Amino acid sequence: METLQPLIRDQSYINGKWTGAASGKTFDVVNPATGKRIASVADLEIEEIRAAIDVAAEAFPLWSGLLAKERAGILMNWFRLILDHKQELATLITMECGKPYQESLSEVNYGASFIEWFAEEGKRIYGDVIPQHAADKRLMVIKQPIGVAAAITPWNFPLAMATRKLGPALAAGCSAILKPPSPAPLTSLALAQLAADAGIPPGVLNVVTTNNSGAAGQEFSENEKVRKISFTGSTEVGRVLLAQCAPTIKKASMELGGNAPFIVFEDADIDAAVQGAITSKYRNSGQTCVCVNRILVHEKVYDAFVQKLTSAVAQFKMGNGLEQGVTIGPLINEKTLTKVRELVDDALQKGASATIGGKPDKGLFFQPTVLANVTPAMRVAREEIFGPIAPVFRFSSEKEAIDMANDTEYGLASYFYSRDVARCWRVAEALEYGIVGINEGLISTETAPFGGIKQSGLGREGSKYGIEEYLEIKYMCFGNVH
Repeated sequence: METLQPLIRDQSYINGKWTGAASGKTFDVVNPATGKRIASVADLEIEEIRAAIDVAAEAFPLWSGLLAKERAGILMNWFRLILDHKQELATLITMECGKPYQESLSEVNYGASFIEWFAEEGKRIYGDVIPQHAADKRLMVIKQPIGVAAAITPWNFPLAMATRKLGPALAAGCSAILKPPSPAPLTSLALAQLAADAGIPPGVLNVVTTNNSGAAGQEFSENEKVRKISFTGSTEVGRVLLAQCAPTIKKASMELGGNAPFIVFEDADIDAAVQGAITSKYRNSGQTCVCVNRILVHEKVYDAFVQKLTSAVAQFKMGNGLEQGVTIGPLINEKTLTKVRELVDDALQKGASATIGGKPDKGLFFQPTVLANVTPAMRVAREEIFGPIAPVFRFSSEKEAIDMANDTEYGLASYFYSRDVARCWRVAEALEYGIVGINEGLISTETAPFGGIKQSGLGREGSKYGIEEYLEIKYMCFGNVH
């Protein structure tokens, strides 16, 4: 804990200063693996969040007025500081959200990559010269930062989801205000400390902590000084935020819920498919938005796949993520544990069988589970599980697999395994998802666009497309050019 102390902050970061709640109110941050309190964090009122928005608005002209190269230099300082402190940051992530330390370390590297990528991408915000429609006119397009950007991030990737939003916002020239998740705000506060050390000016990046997420989201949505909101979370909350954004016609990015299918065709490399399923399904104990939710396996290879998957899951070690060799950590809270238990019980009551696991363990732990003989009538077919449960369905034809995969209102991530090149093209094009992993279970990278279709969201994060979400297009027409 000694090495972590400089990075553990329990106050909000506003206008370059650490600020407690005027009321003195705090809320506890608890380690889900041990149930012990890590810190008590300032619980701001809406008036204080509104004041932080005002600060960001005041800082916007200075930051947007810098050269892109100047902003890039500061962001690269931040990138290097994040990597310099990656062990402490990874420990902090594991303490507040429960994932195994090695996964947390990977998250730090992944999260830092967005700061590096967008520091470079900010120098490539190009406009256009358009061939004129009249001899005495000249037409030009430029891109400008949209203004104050508000970000709301989830607890499951407390570092990477913050940098995936703040990187493009700051690189584009926006000022930003971040509302981190109340179960896991400490990583975001540590990022703010490193941002200050990197030279990001006061007011350009503000981090506000509150236990009243709904009220904070409403303020972000309705405040006219906020011109852009980026949210990662549930579809239900996303709908509310979009409705609240409507009166101010605010630009919004929404990365919402998913129901990811993982299809294994009869010609697939079964061992590779099992490894891909393990990577995607059980990372962070199944608590990721692109996590496999439904495994669809061709009837010819169904038994072999289930047997190999069960054997692989049997090798997992469950426990506190800071302990050596742990691969499965706890669920984040009692509500999540209850839902996972109910989904498994529903499947078992309707005829599924657990080839391994199937029960809660001590505290917030749930045994990593494989469910065989799952049918579309079970709740696990329709609802996002967010736990270490792998339900395995049967199918008999390519069309049936595609129809099953697309039978959901969600459209974030999807995966399939096949060695038939023609099938790979057909299925990838037919799947109604923003992301398709083909013979691959790990698809996230800063260089590619991340986001969903249907009710899984709007907009994209990462890649060259991600910075466009923080820019306005301005067309300029020069007349009387003789």
